[in-house]
Amino acid sequence: MPFIADKLSRVIPSPTVAATAKARELKAAGVDVIGLGAGEPDFDTPDNIKAAAVDAIHRGETKYTAPDGIPDLKAAISGKFKRENGLSYDPSQIMVSTGGKQVLFNALMATLNPEDEVIIPAPYWVSYPDMVRLCGGEPVIIEAPIEASFKITPEQLEAAITPNTKWFIFNSPSNPTGAGYSRDELKALTDVLLRHPHVWVMSDDMYEHIAYTPFEFCTPAQIEPALYDRTLTVNGVSKAYAMTGWRIGYAAGPEVLIKAMTKVQGQSTTNPSSISQWAAVEALNGPQDYIATSRVAFERRRNLVVGLLNKIDGVECPTPEGAFYVYPSIKGLMGKVTPSGATLSSDEDFSTELLTTEGVAVVFGAAFGLSPNFRISYATSDELLTEACARIARFCEGLT
Repeated sequence: MPFIADKLSRVIPSPTVAATAKARELKAAGVDVIGLGAGEPDFDTPDNIKAAAVDAIHRGETKYTAPDGIPDLKAAISGKFKRENGLSYDPSQIMVSTGGKQVLFNALMATLNPEDEVIIPAPYWVSYPDMVRLCGGEPVIIEAPIEASFKITPEQLEAAITPNTKWFIFNSPSNPTGAGYSRDELKALTDVLLRHPHVWVMSDDMYEHIAYTPFEFCTPAQIEPALYDRTLTVNGVSKAYAMTGWRIGYAAGPEVLIKAMTKVQGQSTTNPSSISQWAAVEALNGPQDYIATSRVAFERRRNLVVGLLNKIDGVECPTPEGAFYVYPSIKGLMGKVTPSGATLSSDEDFSTELLTTEGVAVVFGAAFGLSPNFRISYATSDELLTEACARIARFCEGLT
């Protein structure tokens, strides 16, 4: 329609949201579907966090707050960064948003001009390139294939940087692969960035607390203090504390950037939910035992899924260092034919046929910028994961 902005033609709807919605639609219609598309812990929000929200309601904490967050939450975030990452931030260097996605969008909207470039390693979270486009920038994709453990090299980063580069988006552990950069690997990347002072770093640390031994999480400003003044460190409570629906993300960085991001938010959503903010205060300041307990369950599920998928001919599934995703390659299945006569010419074909014939909903790899693969979220029960992998095996065994 002519009154719709031209810039929306550069943006596609989120494939992960679409896959989850399709699975729910089929379930509502009575179809036996196992949904492995949503990036959402299946655990309930811890009771102490829920209680803090109820207490906030009874205290009358139900009014507008400052656009960038309540002082108590900003203090809790500052404490978290100091305690867990060795990073010091004043309240003026911190902002709270309605989820991590809004933090990223605010930063891009506040900084990108036409022809500005944003370097994004692939596989990437589906929203990165489209948010860059929507904000007027140009995504520059660096492919990190399975042979490189889904991690880019310093040489690739160096080659991608141009005078127009504004941001480098870094995500470790990664959505969709779960790949995590070691301290040495990250230091090699930050050494490149030191040579290019016009490039800023956007570090998406959302899966910080879902990391499996022996991998140790680290973040760019922690590894290279010289990048502190041009790094936006992004995090949230959604994944670590099973608070996806509470919609609280946060970031810390240079004050001039935080002010610009707050200006964007002040003219869009204004403040995040006051009640959710008080819940997040408890999440960050309260008992942290939930994190370790959930991590044990996620690691068990990771090992289960990786083991079962690697038994399937034509499927190669690396073992992730963190997050709750696997990103198996199905290169060995391309060109094969289903019992119904359909040829698998892409990972989207694979995902479509798998859902149709076996009722397993996954997200196709092209959505994340690297094919042929598919993403499974193993943030669901062991029983459902075992059944889903059995169905995937049966589907693959039926190909000719």
